[in-house]
Amino acid sequence: MKSSFGLLQKQSLAASPQLIESIRLLQLTHAELHQFVDQELEKNPLLEPAPNDEGPGEVEGPSWAGSPDLPRQGKSQSNATNTAPGDRPAFEEFVALAETLHDHVARQISLTAFTPHERLIANQLAGHLDDTGYVQVSPSDLAGNLNVGQADVERVLGILQHFDPPGIFARTLSECLEIQLRERNRFDPAMAVLVANLEMLARRDFQKLKLRCGVDEEDLLDMLQEIRALDPKPGNTFQSGTPECVIPDVWVMPAHGGGWQIELDPNTLPKVLINQSYVAEVSSRAAKKSKDMTFLNECLQNANWLIRSLDQRAKTILKVATEIVRQQDAFLQYGVDYLRPLNLRTVADAINMHESTVSRVTSNKYMVTPRGVFELKYFFTVAIASCEGGDAHSAEAVRHRIKAMVAEESFDSVLSDDDIADRLKECGIDLARRTVTKYREAMNIPSSIQRRREKRLWRNGDQSLKDS
Repeated sequence: MKSSFGLLQKQSLAASPQLIESIRLLQLTHAELHQFVDQELEKNPLLEPAPNDEGPGEVEGPSWAGSPDLPRQGKSQSNATNTAPGDRPAFEEFVALAETLHDHVARQISLTAFTPHERLIANQLAGHLDDTGYVQVSPSDLAGNLNVGQADVERVLGILQHFDPPGIFARTLSECLEIQLRERNRFDPAMAVLVANLEMLARRDFQKLKLRCGVDEEDLLDMLQEIRALDPKPGNTFQSGTPECVIPDVWVMPAHGGGWQIELDPNTLPKVLINQSYVAEVSSRAAKKSKDMTFLNECLQNANWLIRSLDQRAKTILKVATEIVRQQDAFLQYGVDYLRPLNLRTVADAINMHESTVSRVTSNKYMVTPRGVFELKYFFTVAIASCEGGDAHSAEAVRHRIKAMVAEESFDSVLSDDDIADRLKECGIDLARRTVTKYREAMNIPSSIQRRREKRLWRNGDQSLKDS
């Protein structure tokens, strides 16, 4: 066997740590980004936060090629009365901290004549209370943990179940409804059977419910109305903690003279500067080849990288948002029926970026529009073909049409999935019946049989009320 040595030259791409970090910055939320910048400020002595009165500067967006009626991003040159995002006070400044459920319960426990032994059990039960008002521990487990009798835990739990709001400290949905019905003195034997068979109610199997409860249709209607008036999650009336609000990254506002004005929210853009005077002072004292100078150069390089990365992140978000607005102009003007099908590749090709970059930018980023606040990913929907060979339809717009059709149903005209598919075809939307079924179930809309049964029941109930 003959062996030989040789050189082989080939090219390959290797991502530097700073490049990887720059890519990661794109998908960070504004809160995570501020946290990252704060950590960099602590590590790098050359960096300092920019003064509050110093704006971030205008970030030039891409020109609207072929769309002269849509402006470029930046401050409007007109006398429009719209307030810039940076001039708006923070929403959190006006939000009062509401009483939480646990605070409300703790106050009631302190006002109840418990013995020290009972108060210990009550506080432990309150500690296992979730935000919806249900207790997430069994009396037997808690009794074993506290080394007390299970009967004592059951007795204290019974007292807590009379607390406000009604239905609190229940272990199941049936128990929660039972507590509220007892509070209203409406827990009779027929209602007890109905509460014990909630799965039939969920299936809208009213015929079996009438037989099992031993009531007629009119009585069942009254019972169902009482059930509907109850709160299955009584704890939701309280704030579970510090109010959370979505802080948008992009503002889209009507521009003076038509089109849209697109701005990044300055509150989501961290502003950092290099302290040049400190750099000059340290450089003058450190020797050129010393460890101090090496550390200084490294800090200066990292600082410049951070400033460039933040600037590039802002420009990238703005480019993607600008293209989304251009693509979804009809949605912003006329509503969800005009939402166009859109995918990541379309936006990526339009702004000369990679598809993965667009995906990172649209994750956990929000846009304020005249139609409301939307995550950027909301505007990317599947295309559904048109029957007439025209433009494709957005899946979100089709779901909206299905929901509107069901909402307009009358007592005598309940649409089956086939009927909905036929009506969509009349509107130029080619959608199979099984796809209609999938969309309907995803929106928690019952089948036509269940809707017809429920409408018949409510119609009979309304008629009996008119007759009385």
